Amino acid sequence: MSTATACLRFTRRASTHISLLTWQLVIHEATPGTVNVSLKVEQSNMHGGLILSLTDTLGSLAVATKGHFMTGVSTDIGTSFVRPAGRVGDILHAKAVITGMGKSLAYTRVDFTNPAGELVAYGHHTKYIGKSSSHPQNIKFSEDGKVVIEGEDVD
Repeated sequence: MSTATACLRFTRRASTHISLLTWQLVIHEATPGTVNVSLKVEQSNMHGGLILSLTDTLGSLAVATKGHFMTGVSTDIGTSFVRPAGRVGDILHAKAVITGMGKSLAYTRVDFTNPAGELVAYGHHTKYIGKSSSHPQNIKFSEDGKVVIEGEDVD
């Protein structure tokens, strides 16, 4: 077994079918309801469309941290831009959290910060999870996300 928590291992596995962007993301931490990632700024201008796409991807990964293998479908998404994301070579950090989760809908917020820790953008993402809630590959984590208490663990 790797030293990564069960939640982090599961989130990394789930990320492979969520978005093509995830190959560029470094997932640093995942606990139930939260995921922290970073992404290197590769162009002189971090386009707003990329930030919106990351809001979609990271909102989905936040749902995955709750053990959802399939993370549902988007019903609402938006992003606000506060300041430039950084210069080429800078590392953009993002933290996605679940702000609410019921039987049908999950609500997430994603904050993007520059290397100085300043907020550069934030987004919200609502997902319909009614059907994905019963996926056979869903699992349940301990409260701290360190171990799987129901379902199959992955390494």
